[in-house]
Amino acid sequence: MTLSLERARSRRPVTWLTLIGVVLLPVVIGGILVAALYNPVERLGDMRAAIVNNDKPVTVNGQLVPLGRQLSAGLVEGSDDLPSNLTWTISNTDDAAAGLADGTYDAVITIPENFSAAATSTAGASDGSGGTPEKATISAQTSPDSLIVDDAITSQVASAAASVLGTQLSTVYLENVFLGFTTLGDKLGEAATGAHQLADGASQAATGAAQLPAGATALATGATQLGDGATELSAGLTQLADGTRQSQNGAGQLAAGLGTVSGQLTSTAADTLGGAAATTVSYANAAATATQGLAGTYTQLLTANNCIPPATPTTTEQGAVCLALGQLATGVKDSATAAGYTAGYASGVQQGLGQAAAGIDQLTAGASALQTGLGTIADGQDTASTGATGLASGASQLATGATQLAAGATTLADGVSQLSTGTASLADGLDQASTSLPSYTDQQASDLASVVANPVQAEGTSSTLFGASAIPLLAMLALWFGGLASFIALQAVPRHALSSRRSSALLAVRALAPAAAIGALQGLLVAVIVQLAAGYDAGAWWSFAGLAVVAGIAFAAVNQALVAVFGGAGRWISALVGVLAVATGIVSTVPGVLSSIAGLMPTTPAYNAMLAALTAAGGLGAGLAGMIVWAGLALVATIVAVARRRTAKASALLAPAPALA
Repeated sequence: MTLSLERARSRRPVTWLTLIGVVLLPVVIGGILVAALYNPVERLGDMRAAIVNNDKPVTVNGQLVPLGRQLSAGLVEGSDDLPSNLTWTISNTDDAAAGLADGTYDAVITIPENFSAAATSTAGASDGSGGTPEKATISAQTSPDSLIVDDAITSQVASAAASVLGTQLSTVYLENVFLGFTTLGDKLGEAATGAHQLADGASQAATGAAQLPAGATALATGATQLGDGATELSAGLTQLADGTRQSQNGAGQLAAGLGTVSGQLTSTAADTLGGAAATTVSYANAAATATQGLAGTYTQLLTANNCIPPATPTTTEQGAVCLALGQLATGVKDSATAAGYTAGYASGVQQGLGQAAAGIDQLTAGASALQTGLGTIADGQDTASTGATGLASGASQLATGATQLAAGATTLADGVSQLSTGTASLADGLDQASTSLPSYTDQQASDLASVVANPVQAEGTSSTLFGASAIPLLAMLALWFGGLASFIALQAVPRHALSSRRSSALLAVRALAPAAAIGALQGLLVAVIVQLAAGYDAGAWWSFAGLAVVAGIAFAAVNQALVAVFGGAGRWISALVGVLAVATGIVSTVPGVLSSIAGLMPTTPAYNAMLAALTAAGGLGAGLAGMIVWAGLALVATIVAVARRRTAKASALLAPAPALA
């Protein structure tokens, strides 16, 4: 079945098969691009990667640390937060190299021999046990014939693995550091308490040391006085010793004299005095006896003459006799008493002479003992005098030392005072340091370490290799090449334009109409393909679908104008526009000249409008307006081209009509 449409560069009719092919071309292009490039992370399992673990575990604090093995397990098995999404194989160096060369592996991750040692090198460098901190490295290698994005995927996987393990190591290290702050703060607090106690003790010591110079000075003065007194004591003791020796000599002489007296008293005087005393005693006793007898006679006479009361004399003569007898009796009694006294005295003299002789003997013995004792005392006084002299010398030395002690005590007092001040300052500083250091519980230290180890986290990022702009870019590109395909198959300017009586504008619109319809259908089909792949919400998809339809119509108009104005070169220009659109839409690091050119291309408004429909980016209205403007300008250019084709030179009329572009 043929249609009344002119085929470009051929007079063969356009069939429905041709139109279906043109309609489906952007759908196929868009479908292939979206299926191949949209969210490739979901299909990373198709990538085959090998892990070569050459790491040698190390021992830290008595515990084996196989970090290479842990990293390998993390890559192969993944984690709760980030599951493994590549097909991993545990391999060795030779097998990995061979597999990379023959295509068995798309990438190889190599963990070096010193990985664990380097990763844990911060422990020895931080705790003072020695060692130089070193970064642990892993290498990523892709096949020489790997595809464009394979290198980026491999590098991203290796970087993510290194980052996760590095964060874990940093977290453990920082957790220990934060807990160390707590321990250090506690120890500084204890040190501050001890320093305060030391400061108090030093202050008390300073007070005592300040009193020490005065005491040492008093000691020096007392020692000087002691020396002077000891000197005087030595002199006095010397004189006393001399006097004692003189007393010793006198005691010797006294003992000798007493001995002589004792001898004389015992030998001569004692015998003479003893005999006289014995005779006196016998005479006195006889006189006493006679007197007592006479006294008895007188008593009888007194009684006979009534002289003893209560009897009384009867006559005067008898009274005179009583008086005379009484006087005689009294005299006789007195004589008897005196005779008794004389006998007693004589007896006492006799006894006293014996006692005197014994006493003189005792005095003689005492004088001899006194002489001996005085000698001993004199010797002791000599020794005491010598000791007093030594005491005086020692006291003088003590006075000198006490004077030096006073000077040293003054210096000591100043030093202890400075020590007290410095210790108080140290205690205050330790208090400030203790209160300034943070204190953490185990949970707080763990939470803080996890944040500090990874302090910045990006939100709103995607794990996909292509951002939200991928769909608008691919859709725009598919529709652009769909418009180009329309005017590869269809005639941009009617062949009968020269002979037609219709206006140039009508001819241009009639040539655009089938391409515009195809473009609108292409836009709708591309929107359906996009929805099947991405699954946007209804509001966003309807906006996107409407813009895709407008873009299909606008691109058809622009491609018609390019072919109508430039002929076959117009198709080349259209292809170049598509390439520039892709080149400037993938990355923002393109040269500024290309970005400026891309901003002027008809594809830019369509891309901006579609991006605004699917994301929060603005510019939907401006993009829509831009597409309409480009479509209008393209239609005007096509009308001009049609009008130009409707004029010809006479020579051209005579020549055979060529197949129009």
